[in-house]
Order: sequence, then C-alpha cells, then structure tokens
Amino acid sequence: MAEAGKSSRNPDKDGKDSLVVQLADEKHWDDLVIIIAVVSSRQKETSSTTGMRETVETSLLLKHREKEIVPKRILQMEGAIKNRDFASFAQLTCTDSNQFHAVCLDTSPPIFYMNDTSHKIISIVEKWNRSEGTTQVAYTFDAGPNAVPIARNRKAATLLLQRLLFYFPPNASSGLDSYILGDNSILKDAGLEGMRDVEDLPPPPEIKDSIPSQKYRGDVSYFICTRPGRGPVLLSDKSQALLNPKTGQPK
Repeated sequence: MAEAGKSSRNPDKDGKDSLVVQLADEKHWDDLVIIIAVVSSRQKETSSTTGMRETVETSLLLKHREKEIVPKRILQMEGAIKNRDFASFAQLTCTDSNQFHAVCLDTSPPIFYMNDTSHKIISIVEKWNRSEGTTQVAYTFDAGPNAVPIARNRKAATLLLQRLLFYFPPNASSGLDSYILGDNSILKDAGLEGMRDVEDLPPPPEIKDSIPSQKYRGDVSYFICTRPGRGPVLLSDKSQALLNPKTGQPK
C-alpha cells in the first residue's frame, strides 16, 4: 500500500520530484480481497495519455481538485490505511473514483470511460452496502469501464462474488473455472465450487420481491480474484527489469 509523494505545479524535468512512499507492507491489511470485473479489454476510444492532456488543458474541476480536494484527501486516506478503517477507506475510494470520472466528463470534448455495466456494478455495491448498514465493499475503476471492488474481508468477498455472478453469469459455453481467474479458491468459500449453472443462485436479499431480477449475461468478460500485493522491490539482477534504466522506456 503506497501513497503518491511530493507533487509540484512546476515538476522537475528529470522527474526526480515524482516520488512514491510506501505506507505499510502487504501484510498490514491482509483482510482485503479484490474482485476485478473485466468489462472490456478493447482499446479505448481515448487513450489515457491523450485524455490526461486534454483534461489538464480544459477541466476546471481538475484544477479545483488539485487545489482544494486532493491534498486533504491524501491525508485522510493515509489515516484510513494506517488505522485499517474500512468505512473511511471505502468512502474515500468510491468518492474519488466517481470524481475522477466526473473530471473526465468535465473535459472538452468529454471522455466516456465508464459504460452501462460499470454503472450497474456501482448500483449493486451501493444497494448492498445500504442494506447491510455497514460498508462491505468499496469500488474504484481504471481509466476505462473495468470495476475494482474491494471487499473488507473474505466473508464479504464471497457474498460479493455471489452477487456479481447472480447479475453477470458467464456465457453458457464458459465454466466458472475460466470465468473466475486468479485465486479461484474463493469459489469453494462461496459455495460455488463445482456449480454448473449459477442461474440457480438465489437473488440477493436486498432485491425487492416485486421487482424482477434482470441478468446481464455476457456483459462481463471475466473476474479476477486477488489481494493487495507487495510494493516495488529493487531487483538484484537488472536483466530482469522490463524497463531500460537509462530511458525509462520498455525494452
């Protein structure tokens, strides 16, 4: 778990003022479980580099974030991580993710990274958190439509996976072993190991009986189950590095 370090309105040309400081090692908060929903692996209409350049040039919301919001939010996030305060961590994570995508919409021309499936996943998580009365899952997104829900512990992760599979079952030709990648031992904990048809999953209790449950088969390509990993390490064998140490570019 790391934080962005020093920032500057006039950054050094050599990039040496761009630092990352690790707050805690990967064992500090090893309860967390991450289930990434890969909504689309297609090339984005607006690349991250182009999008950021246009956002810096045109978004007033970005300037407001830089001056008024981000410095305070970084300190709040540091405290949430150090104290393993999941409620605060989730609130900050979700809020900042949503505001990042609001900045994308505030760009001229507007950038549309999220899609309908992204919004459905947010709605699923928000409704579940509200029904529980305590925050079970946080969410963030990449610069694209792919969701990164973060469960507070393994139990919450199994309940999250059940909900995600209820709404986003795999295509008929796909088994769960190829649909759930990474640490798929979570299938056993969720009572899903060996299940042939997740259509048999009961609807989540927060669904109103009078409202039919809509399924979105095929809207998610696959899920990746993982956990927070270790931070950057110094390689003793520089031949293992993927970047050229002189240019910083891929080899």
